[in-house]
Amino acid sequence: MPSRCLSFSAPPGRGLLPRAVSIAAFLLGAANIALADNLLQEFKNCQYVKTDWGDGDSFRVRTGEGKEFTVRLYGVDCVEWKVVDEADAERLRSQRRYFGISEVGGTGSGAIVFAREFGERGAIEVERILASPFSVHTTFADARGDARFERIYAFITTNDGKDVGEHLVSQGLARAYGVSRQTYDGRSRDEYRAALADLELIASRKGLGIWAHTDWEKLPLERREQREDDEEIQMAIGKSVLEEGARIPVNLASRDELMRLPGIGETLALRIIEGRPYKEAAELMAVERLAENTIEKISPFLDFSFP
Repeated sequence: MPSRCLSFSAPPGRGLLPRAVSIAAFLLGAANIALADNLLQEFKNCQYVKTDWGDGDSFRVRTGEGKEFTVRLYGVDCVEWKVVDEADAERLRSQRRYFGISEVGGTGSGAIVFAREFGERGAIEVERILASPFSVHTTFADARGDARFERIYAFITTNDGKDVGEHLVSQGLARAYGVSRQTYDGRSRDEYRAALADLELIASRKGLGIWAHTDWEKLPLERREQREDDEEIQMAIGKSVLEEGARIPVNLASRDELMRLPGIGETLALRIIEGRPYKEAAELMAVERLAENTIEKISPFLDFSFP
């Protein structure tokens, strides 16, 4: 069944906030009800807010009533072009390997510049298609990839009904990757994810966007190298030990915070986020590929409270 959509005024959000300012403060009142019932709320007549940090999948919006918050699109991942730290650089490397463009131009530095240009193209394209009023559909689920950013997950549809995430993937400006959920038009999480994967396949076959520069012969090797790096990181995380008494708020933690847990890499962290909220450790059994022995390891570090 389609998700019910309600309209109301949300409290103002901020793009970059100190860590001490919790997303919980933003989820008070009606937004708290939305999270508890897992209902998508619809904001019509929204406007795109240009910033110096926005990109194709994460940017600022203003509702028809003048309230602002930062959204992170469900299900898609645009190339990083605002690289400010090591984490951003590692993510950019992963994206370059995914698209098979690590050696465009014959040098690593040249490929980095090239990839970031496509990241900027994604941001420009979003600003272009959101020049007219649009709709935001959200449950106010916390979308902080890391603790520096305060964002909420959302679907966005243009005034002519176009899904922005699907559009980006279809143009070769994003990959089908990340947290998803049931959509505003009633498609299940898996259906939406499959639709994005199909659009990515078509875009790659047509050589659209960044796919026009993919080195198909080297692509398998690049992706294998990334898998090996991911496994190495997971091993390192698995051996790390949180301080005694440390607790991770599983229903509010960012991707990076969840990755501090033993055996939890980026993929599992995103899957845990998709399944929120949880009332107890046993409910984590529903998370795809989260093994029972891993749940046993992380359970002592989990806090299941919810605002």
